[in-house]
Amino acid sequence: MKIAVLSRNANLYSTRRLKEAAEQRGHEVVVVDALKCYMNINMKENSIHVRGKELPQFDAIIPRIGASITFYGTAVLRQFEMMGVYPLNESVAITRSRDKLRSLQLLSRKGIGLPVTGFANQASNIPDLIEMVGGAPLVIKLLEGTQGIGVVLAETRKAAESVIEAFMGLNANIMVQEYIKEAGGADIRCFVIGDKVIAAMKRQAKPGEFRSNLHRGGTASIIRLTPEERLTAVRAAKTMGLNVAGVDILRSNHGPVVMEVNSSPGLEGIEGATGKDIAGKIIEFIEKNAQSKRTRTRGKG
Repeated sequence: MKIAVLSRNANLYSTRRLKEAAEQRGHEVVVVDALKCYMNINMKENSIHVRGKELPQFDAIIPRIGASITFYGTAVLRQFEMMGVYPLNESVAITRSRDKLRSLQLLSRKGIGLPVTGFANQASNIPDLIEMVGGAPLVIKLLEGTQGIGVVLAETRKAAESVIEAFMGLNANIMVQEYIKEAGGADIRCFVIGDKVIAAMKRQAKPGEFRSNLHRGGTASIIRLTPEERLTAVRAAKTMGLNVAGVDILRSNHGPVVMEVNSSPGLEGIEGATGKDIAGKIIEFIEKNAQSKRTRTRGKG
């Protein structure tokens, strides 16, 4: 097959591993920078161009679209879809998963465990908003934040009020969530491909930090999931309509709760922690599904 990897940097670990895994299995791979693409959209024949040349027809495309280029990146991916290219993850599913609030609303509708979450627009609602999620301590998140940026733990009610007021004063979109203290600064990244969790790792925050992101100094280790955690991760990915997803869950006193569903999960941490060839399993999935053009049944909403 001829496979495109939609990535801004061919040297990134995940992009490099996917290219290597595909080439080892005899496929031709081209890394395409979404921001360098421009599109011809017409009623007869759609095309994508880079530096004055039309890109060839691909059999499949692996989107590695960063959060900062979601709008343009998914537009390029849609163009590939219109041209009959099989997407590992569909553009509509990526867009859906990138909207944190919408994601939680969809997961909630499916009865999937979540932290109690509040969302408001006016400062006059702040006292009720804090009570709604169980009071302080609580977590305040920027909807546009990634890799732990824009996530604040407010340990007292007064601190929570001040931070929420400050964000609202800047017209920033935020949500407020209950703090799952019993998680102990750790979360679990479940790597879902198709209908299975094929790998999982525990990410532990460094001392004095509650955010477990590896980019913020967290450490990763292998972990055994419970059947409920596996089911939760697969259901969350399916709700978003994603074939491949990194589902982040916390172990709470009332069972697993989903924090986020990532449509472009990194491979370095999970491959390093588990020793598994995740990139190879992704290529295997494409081989099994690209010819029939089978992707996730699109979720509603």
